[in-house]
Amino acid sequence: MSNHIGYDREKTAPPAHSAKIIGGRLDYGYNYHDCYHEEQLIYQHLLQLVQKESPHQMIDRFRALFIERANYPEPDIIPILDKITASKTAPEEFKFFLNRCCHILINCWHMKFQVHDEIAQLISLFDAIPTNYRVTNLRSREINRLRELVKQFVNSEQYLILRRFTQVVNQTPSAGKRQDNQPLMTLIRRYPYLYEHCLISEDSTFEQKETVRHFQSQVQKKFEIDLSQYVTYKVRRIQMLKNTSSAEANRILRPINNPTLLTDSELYTTLRHFVGKVEHGNTYHESAQQFIKYGGQAANFRDFKDDLYEYLISSVDGQYGKKQFNQKLYKYLQNILPQADEQKINDLLLVRTCSNLLNFLVVNNQSSPQHFVFLDLISNQGTVPTMGLLLKIVLICGKVKPYLERKFAILFNHYEASSTDSVSWLVGTLEQLNIAFSINFGNMDLSFFKRFC
Repeated sequence: MSNHIGYDREKTAPPAHSAKIIGGRLDYGYNYHDCYHEEQLIYQHLLQLVQKESPHQMIDRFRALFIERANYPEPDIIPILDKITASKTAPEEFKFFLNRCCHILINCWHMKFQVHDEIAQLISLFDAIPTNYRVTNLRSREINRLRELVKQFVNSEQYLILRRFTQVVNQTPSAGKRQDNQPLMTLIRRYPYLYEHCLISEDSTFEQKETVRHFQSQVQKKFEIDLSQYVTYKVRRIQMLKNTSSAEANRILRPINNPTLLTDSELYTTLRHFVGKVEHGNTYHESAQQFIKYGGQAANFRDFKDDLYEYLISSVDGQYGKKQFNQKLYKYLQNILPQADEQKINDLLLVRTCSNLLNFLVVNNQSSPQHFVFLDLISNQGTVPTMGLLLKIVLICGKVKPYLERKFAILFNHYEASSTDSVSWLVGTLEQLNIAFSINFGNMDLSFFKRFC
């Protein structure tokens, strides 16, 4: 591990409109962050300690320094912290500073499975900020200022992301299993495609992003292996039951648990839909390839949008589509960049068209998370065909896959405090999207299953 862990001048300062490019480097200027030097001293102090002290010792230090501001083993660190909290920019900047202090420990611990519980303990320190802690007059002002800044941190996006992260690193046997009385947030570990949109913010350092991507790759790979093994197990068991008893099949085959939150029936329907022939004897992938081949030959952008409309409505329930949806979809498509109607289709037009479609079909943006169309689609034709409709868009324009992930991150964030039983429709779509992405963009081997579709 590097002794700097990315906490140099370029990475510690949060984005600022006053930054200038000098000699090819971002320079924030001496006056931008008046406590830059003090922050660096604490970063380096924690960095040196975390490499030699136990997680339990570091948690005790964190409590003494940031929660109690008392009995810290190195008392000369306290005045440094006081200068940071007394800064005029502290109300805006302290949350970024404290977030980075947390991540210095997390970046060191996340690779060690045996200390993942300590990451949760570290974050939970802020859930129990003392309210009636008795202080002397000599230090009450500094402690109260620190306590107020810590409370602001607890209400910040940075702390919310840390709480989500603890759900990702939690690998207890019950982790990620649906419990109807638990908030949706407890399931975030199950959906690696949400990680970059729910666990990374604009002020995240390179190391924080790498930590998230490490877990993303790890969880995605494990899910694909688990699902492939489970499907193979179920197919072999069905075959075996044709010639032997259930008891004999159980004796020969090692039972494997369903790695999804779908029932076996729902999982089979989902797999068959995304693996098998669903439209005119074609899989989704084959239909997308045909559209890419022939849709690109449209005379202009207007004709391309007509072709795209036909490509999409073939995945919409006929009765539902005739009511209002098809008409709304066609009108929406025609209103996408009408000034470009006479142009030939190009990559930029394709990306903008598909991203606009995802706004219409799923949710527009974080500040106004309206998703009536999406709910209406699910209510009238079910979750699997609806996810298939979204998949068709991503298959003809892979560049909007992160955009679709972001749409579902918006929905997840919007409902993360809701109990899973109250948003079962969202849990179902999150599970199905996980499967659809794994089949079409992952490395999952379902060749054994495809022979039975």
